[in-house]
Amino acid sequence: MNIIAAIDIIDGKCVRLIQGDYNKKKIYNNDPLDVAFLLEDNGISRLHLVDLDGAKKGKVVHWKVLEKIATYTHLIIDFGGGIHTDNDVRLVFDSGGYIATVGSIAVQNPFLLKKWIHIYGENKILLGVDVKKNNKIAINGWTKVSEISFWDFLKEKSSHGIKKIFCTDISKDGVLSGPSFSLYKKIIQKFPNIEFIASGGIRNMEDINQLSDLGCYGAIIGKAIYENKISLSELMNWKKKNNQKNKKC
Repeated sequence: MNIIAAIDIIDGKCVRLIQGDYNKKKIYNNDPLDVAFLLEDNGISRLHLVDLDGAKKGKVVHWKVLEKIATYTHLIIDFGGGIHTDNDVRLVFDSGGYIATVGSIAVQNPFLLKKWIHIYGENKILLGVDVKKNNKIAINGWTKVSEISFWDFLKEKSSHGIKKIFCTDISKDGVLSGPSFSLYKKIIQKFPNIEFIASGGIRNMEDINQLSDLGCYGAIIGKAIYENKISLSELMNWKKKNNQKNKKC
């Protein structure tokens, strides 16, 4: 399972929200590049970079932050937040993003998503699905809710060629209450060909072990790192042990 650290950006600063509420934000660092350096120095290779201002405005805002991190680190970056047009996608890749993370546009304009998969390939597009308690999909930086069924949506996108998906249970995000294990288990069982990434609620190494046992392709970890619930040294040791285990297999 891939360990993916998260950096969320508002006003150019590294922040975390609670359950997607922009009024409940906590600033952890004024410079996301400093955080990126720290992550890379401690063995993290994958970064989930989220432009929260862009998600709210419906256009990419903090592409300069992406460009800076991509220039000065070797992190493999997936970048999301506000990707709504062909120009947005090109800007992300031109700025050093390895993968473009899309969410709202997949609901609002599914034709564009199919087009981008055709142009860039299934491995360059990561679909983010953010779920409310009633299994409805949240869009536009979690400020609106679509009436589309979560399960029908996943089935449709899978048939369109999406291979990489991460899912956030918004009720779990930023509160360190544990991931939605039962939801993730159902997703993996229903869509075994998808590289599924868990997001939201991760609070300790036991959660990471459990997600790995479920068969998750990756796990996005944010607040647990910033609040020192999980240390970067623990993550590095976990990665080393799992790499050794995989080599033996």
